Amino acid sequence: MLLKISYAKLFFLLSALVFVGAAQADEDLVTPAIPGVSAGGVIIETIKEGFKGTEGPIGYLDGSLLFTETQDNRIVRIAPNNTVSTFLENSNGANGLALNASGEIIAVQTLKPQVGIVYPADKQKTFAENFEGAAFQRPNDVVLHKSGGIYFTDSGTRPTKENPNPPPSHPGVFYLTPGGELKRLANDIERPNGIQLSKNEKVLYVANTLGEHVLAYDIAADGSISNRRNFAKLDGWKKDDNGWSSGADGLAIDDNDRLYVASNAGIETFSANGEALGVIALPKKPQNIAFAGRDKKTLYAVGRGSAYKIPLLAQGFKGRAK
Repeated sequence: MLLKISYAKLFFLLSALVFVGAAQADEDLVTPAIPGVSAGGVIIETIKEGFKGTEGPIGYLDGSLLFTETQDNRIVRIAPNNTVSTFLENSNGANGLALNASGEIIAVQTLKPQVGIVYPADKQKTFAENFEGAAFQRPNDVVLHKSGGIYFTDSGTRPTKENPNPPPSHPGVFYLTPGGELKRLANDIERPNGIQLSKNEKVLYVANTLGEHVLAYDIAADGSISNRRNFAKLDGWKKDDNGWSSGADGLAIDDNDRLYVASNAGIETFSANGEALGVIALPKKPQNIAFAGRDKKTLYAVGRGSAYKIPLLAQGFKGRAK
């Protein structure tokens, strides 16, 4: 009788352990198998939660990741070992970031809306704060061309609980030439957000948060753009209480010119031709993404106060910090 009870208890304990293990496995979000992009079943790591205003990630020179906390007015560093520290205080609400050849960090900034160098402190400089006398509204994202030209977006204004009646919105895509001349390249996108360049820097990608597609443009020798087209159809396109939106936000590319898009669906991946390859789901909707690390085989995502780390098969493009 005692032997039977022992076996019964053993069976119960083993069953409980299997159940707990299965439940734990269910809690771990893993990557889908996307050929060339991600192996199936790799755990997506949550580095930390509780950030305020997660945006603007870039791979930094030492293999770490930098991103912005717009609400806390600072730039944060995540070391390769996941240690989190403050990189820069008082960033003027830095949003999107870029890194130039001299190691200076260029940011689009939101407290006093402008574009310029925020780091190092002795090199801080404002490049532009208005277009034709109209102040920028919400500078959002930025990418640096190898020529020294700067492409950035201003997503305009939108109603919030704190400000239900903001000034009329005038969103746009802008270009600062290497010589410092500011040009508006587009003013017909409902809410331009993330911005990115192809590897050869002949194509400009723009995420339209309120649109169903990522947009693409051809880039001319003078930095101007033409031939607007729908590059990739987004799986995140859906209707909520505020209407239809894809949630398209940050963009990244890998060394094979695949495009990665933070959207309502997660991280959507596309071939260089705009073919949908698969979606990497996350616990919370991502806002922006970037490859980082010494080999740039880690994709980081930030959004809704959280930061995630995703080991990939794909390697990020090493020719730019973003």
